[in-house]
Amino acid sequence: MSSAVATSSLSTAAIVQVLKQLLTRANIAKVLGTYLVYLTLKYRKTAYGVRTRTDLPGPMGLPFLGNTYQMVFLPRNELLQRQTANHEKYGPIYTMTVPGIGRLINILDPEMIDHVLRVNFWAYEKGPFLRTQLKPLVGGGIFGADGHQWKWQRKLASNIFNVKSFRSYTSTVFCKEADLVIDYLNIKADRGEVVDLQDVFYKYTLDSFGEIAFGQSFGCLDKPGDEVPFAAAFDRLNQTLSERFLSPMFKAISWYKGHADTIDRDSKIVSDFTYDIIRQRREEGHSKDHKDLLQLFMETQDENGEALTDEMLKDTMNNFILAGRDTTAQALSWMFYLIHRDSADKTVLQRLRDETEQVLQGTLPTYESTKQQKFAEACFYEGLRLYPSVPKNIKTCVEDDVLPGGIPIYKGERIGWSSYAMGRSTTVWGPDAKEYKPERWLSGEKPSQSKFVSFHLGPRTCLGQAFATIEAITLMSMLVERFDFELVDPKKEPAYVPSLTMPMDCGLPVRVIRRNPKA
Repeated sequence: MSSAVATSSLSTAAIVQVLKQLLTRANIAKVLGTYLVYLTLKYRKTAYGVRTRTDLPGPMGLPFLGNTYQMVFLPRNELLQRQTANHEKYGPIYTMTVPGIGRLINILDPEMIDHVLRVNFWAYEKGPFLRTQLKPLVGGGIFGADGHQWKWQRKLASNIFNVKSFRSYTSTVFCKEADLVIDYLNIKADRGEVVDLQDVFYKYTLDSFGEIAFGQSFGCLDKPGDEVPFAAAFDRLNQTLSERFLSPMFKAISWYKGHADTIDRDSKIVSDFTYDIIRQRREEGHSKDHKDLLQLFMETQDENGEALTDEMLKDTMNNFILAGRDTTAQALSWMFYLIHRDSADKTVLQRLRDETEQVLQGTLPTYESTKQQKFAEACFYEGLRLYPSVPKNIKTCVEDDVLPGGIPIYKGERIGWSSYAMGRSTTVWGPDAKEYKPERWLSGEKPSQSKFVSFHLGPRTCLGQAFATIEAITLMSMLVERFDFELVDPKKEPAYVPSLTMPMDCGLPVRVIRRNPKA
């Protein structure tokens, strides 16, 4: 027994001695150096932790950092142009890698986009990464939801987006709010003052959506020249969270710029505003003939059969405000820029005005009249094609898949697409892709949804597409009948703010001229 113990002790001592000889500083340095060389070779073109893919083209990455430089340090307000240029250089699919995000595969081909958004819908989700990054604004609402949580919210919201409601909204909401816009523009025209048309559109769509979602206007058009604290906080939050989503280094950048405090402050302003409306509804109840969006959600149950909490109601309402206010206002702004810029085809505005006068004949727009204004719809959609309100989007692959053309997509990789880049692709839209030509929507069949994804595609197609179209046509018709607009700088393309949507950076400054002094 003692002999065995002695032998064991001797062996242990021998092992320790060998380890001491091996684990010298010089040897440790050699091992670490070899491992570092191995990692450098393994991740020489890609971000750390991301597998190399030689089957996909894309901008050259740096060891360990991948394409961090392109994603983080180049100007944020040139992102869409860079995506467009990358597709022109690399084709309908290219890839980039960033630490913290992983591999992002950008696609442009309509068949690929149709596959991701419709054919194999359940293989691609918004994912927890997006929900975490955007939580201060969207919370658990439909914008970032997946699976059953998304499904029941969409099903319930569809009850308010129907033809019967559209007929009511046009006369009771859209025209009424448009009259307030006209009153304000008349004052500006009389004074010869410059007005930010984008800001006016924001106030119009926010007040209109407030009536439909909450049963009350936000009062933005009561004092159009004043800032609305809720709307200002909402815009800042949108922009800051977009930067957080796209930048894996956001925490460091946020600390340096003081963004964290701004996010907390703006999130509180937005949340408190919505909570106040919810509390007021609980106290006063709902007495109107038709149920608004808030009442529908207050009377429903979640996927577990329980009534929605105030937090979930708040998230739901803020998600629909993001969709119902920002997108239509921005689409109108870009369309008015396109038809009034120095290089615009002057016959477009005249044709829009002629159609409006012929259809309305001096009366207010109705649901039926907006459906007759095909050229107005074409002007609106053509603006969205070139300047989509949601210019880029992203999903996460949750199970291995194969795109059309045999390109594998692995679980955990992210698929992105840019509606902005698609709208400018000559491969998708032909040699005149970069031209504003509303008539392309009137010749033969309308472009397929897989080419025009401004309203998304598949099961997540925007519920409010018809709503936004009717709202936009109502306002543009009432404005072009009564006013001429002159851009303050008709030669300059407005810059955009890098955010979840596509607002103009400095608004759309215009001079307003009354066409009929009695209008």
